[in-house]
Amino acid sequence: ECKNCQAINEGTHPDVIELDAASNNGVDEVRDIIDKVKYAPLMGKYKVYIIDEVHMMTPGAFNALLKTLEEPPAHVIFILATTDVHKVIPTIVSRCQRFDFTRVSKNDMKKRIEEILNNERIEYTSDVIDLISELAEGGMRDALSILDQTIAYAGNKITVGHIRDIYGIATPFELVNFLRLCNENDYENVLRTIDDFEEKGLDFVRLTSSLIDCLKDTIVYLNTKNENSIDNYPR
Repeated sequence: ECKNCQAINEGTHPDVIELDAASNNGVDEVRDIIDKVKYAPLMGKYKVYIIDEVHMMTPGAFNALLKTLEEPPAHVIFILATTDVHKVIPTIVSRCQRFDFTRVSKNDMKKRIEEILNNERIEYTSDVIDLISELAEGGMRDALSILDQTIAYAGNKITVGHIRDIYGIATPFELVNFLRLCNENDYENVLRTIDDFEEKGLDFVRLTSSLIDCLKDTIVYLNTKNENSIDNYPR
């Protein structure tokens, strides 16, 4: 509740500077930072530079930043955020304290999505929350983005069909039917089904992943005979 926290939340703090390396990844941008780090903070104890998607920086920009990271001013903190740490050069990584953020659990994500939907007074079914949580793959920001797009598309009453339409996702019944055709060597209908999927605009990368999940569930069920241990087959 202090002035620093409030200013940071509002995005107006003069000592917290965020840079998107995906669009500002050159040497000139880094040199601009280097020129300004020598100045003392205005409000807080430190000046904090947050560089998002840092792996997108050019080799020249990395080398320019490296000199500052080796001997940073006492009042400066750099936060380098990335989803592809293996693309950051080792000399940069070796000078950083590393924190790996784990995925948000599905239960926590479902609770948050449900809370938002209830607060916004939007009608929904339980499978909507399940599908959004699955698509987000542990990223709360992705879950909220999916939710926003679905609400914009469907209005105040959303169903799992709306999400499938937006993201080109096959239904569980379509997945099972496709696998059944493959198992029966009915390749004429297999090809026809693939054409239907293409006409519907399905995401084939996601389709492949969903089919693998169904096959995994098949193996699990055949060995356990426990329906509670499977996720992707329709009951």
